[in-house]
Amino acid sequence: MKPFIYNEVPSRVVFGEDAYSCLEREAQQLGLSRVLVICTPEQQAQAQLAAKALGASCVGICDLAVMHVPVTIVNQAIDQARDSRADGTLAIGGGSTIGLAKALALRIGLPIIAVPTTYAGSEMTPVWGITENQLKTTGKDPKVQPLTVIYDPVLTYSLPRSMSITSGMNAIAHAVEGLYSRDANPIISLLAEEGIRALAQGLPSIKDDDSTAQGRSQCQYGAWLCGKVLGNVGMALHHKLCHTLGGTFNLPHAETHTAVLPHALAYNAAFAPQAVAGIQRALGCSNAAQGLYDLARDNGACMSLKALGLKAEDVDVALDIALNNPYWNPRPLEREPLRQLLQNAYEGVRP
Repeated sequence: MKPFIYNEVPSRVVFGEDAYSCLEREAQQLGLSRVLVICTPEQQAQAQLAAKALGASCVGICDLAVMHVPVTIVNQAIDQARDSRADGTLAIGGGSTIGLAKALALRIGLPIIAVPTTYAGSEMTPVWGITENQLKTTGKDPKVQPLTVIYDPVLTYSLPRSMSITSGMNAIAHAVEGLYSRDANPIISLLAEEGIRALAQGLPSIKDDDSTAQGRSQCQYGAWLCGKVLGNVGMALHHKLCHTLGGTFNLPHAETHTAVLPHALAYNAAFAPQAVAGIQRALGCSNAAQGLYDLARDNGACMSLKALGLKAEDVDVALDIALNNPYWNPRPLEREPLRQLLQNAYEGVRP
């Protein structure tokens, strides 16, 4: 076995139906008495429930969260947090909401309680991202890691089926890249393979019945594991491409991950045979890239960047940005094969 380093990112996880009812207790355990609830404009109802569960600890609701965490929104949220004298935040929602809470943690040091209602997995990571001038900057900082995460599958029942599928594929992307990460290790590989397996089993049941408790619990469990992977190792080509496509062209986050993932894996497959073998075991298939594509497509996901709003002329712009400041990747980045990867994702063809 080759040498490795494993860094555990500390956090407290409360998992199960009705876990949501413990918010006030969890805030008190962290010593928080003035909590600002963060959500998107569309999730006001859930934010109101969170505020009620927090009781006297809640000092208001900030409903500014949007995709890709624009710096203008971050500045507005900071002003509200300061005006309310908040000593912490409770982020209820998906990656956009938790991303905004992380930006506040990064900029003004507010600790986070996260209540995910999607399968994005960002609640388990010290990774932050902020978009300014159409470029998304990302980084890692332990102070943006949520201190407590509440997983209550009941809160995901209202997540539409289509969003559930792409959110789950987004989580799988974290595990896929964790398997061939430069700092991969045996513990992360176990978490990644189990996370992929859980989501691959849970997502079809959501497609058939979007309120099934078993399917929702299975997907939340898988998202937790995949998020742990993202929080402990670096990412590669797939995430660089998705950060570029999202930050520069404002493509929807989870849907973009879904469309790009099979092609990014196909690009890297020959250079990451152990990772490919783990993905195939988790999916129960003989071709990992095709298995990921089929899982998403067969459960109703859009597989074309063109259908998501990318223009044909944007493909080369995205290519230039990705090559200009690349992430580490198991296969060297070659312009023409990478151009073909993006073209395939643009058209939505099966790898």
